Amino acid sequence: MGTDTLTTTVDGRGIAEIVVDRPPVNALPVEDWFRLAEKIARLGRDPDVRVVVLRAGGRGFNAGADLKELQADATHAALVGVNRACFAAFAAVYDCPVPVVVAVHGFCLGGGIGLVGNADIVIAAEDAKFGLPEIDRGALGAATHLSRLVPQHKARAMMYTCATASAAELHAFGSVLEVVPGERLRDRALEIAAGIAAKNPKVMRAAKEAFNGIDPWDVKRSYRYEQGFTFEIALSGVAREVRGAFGRTGERVGDGE
Repeated sequence: MGTDTLTTTVDGRGIAEIVVDRPPVNALPVEDWFRLAEKIARLGRDPDVRVVVLRAGGRGFNAGADLKELQADATHAALVGVNRACFAAFAAVYDCPVPVVVAVHGFCLGGGIGLVGNADIVIAAEDAKFGLPEIDRGALGAATHLSRLVPQHKARAMMYTCATASAAELHAFGSVLEVVPGERLRDRALEIAAGIAAKNPKVMRAAKEAFNGIDPWDVKRSYRYEQGFTFEIALSGVAREVRGAFGRTGERVGDGE
């Protein structure tokens, strides 16, 4: 694995930018999910950082966990690892002491939904598609985060059918702040971040903590509950069977956390 899967920069305004780039589809192995969590947590602890922008290179924002890593493990160690790693990454976004802005293009699936659903502000390119293909991958999870992006019945339909929703749909629901042309995505995300960075940092950190404190949804407990069903499916042997069938279809954009 190259050392440039996750790159981080911090500019003079206090805007931290994390770029995920793991070809071909930004499906992350356990190690990279943990590294992402650590990077976000470290940036949040830095008093010079005022806002974090999370985006990706390549064809899409995030395709979730690395299915090949899960399927190659004859034990349940990889499954335990990816559940803990995704939990850590999603929690790091939510708990980050400064606002997290995500810039989404192309596909945002599975684990990508976990990151976006826990973010503070979502900017999306016109081509962005959001979905949870977990059932087709022999897994469950991130319904917690999808339910923060779309209404309850829409979330259920997306989970049960593995259908995606467009950036325009999420904008209509109010979960995506703006939809922009792809070539404008990074610039617009940084413009939004600059507006946040210009505010008093102590007040901004207090605002983030206050919002989390009044959140009616305990995202960490809810997601941990979901993960129990993923383990149940795996222990029954169904998950491996479904993932094996999926692997023979030739499709490569998907999730398995």
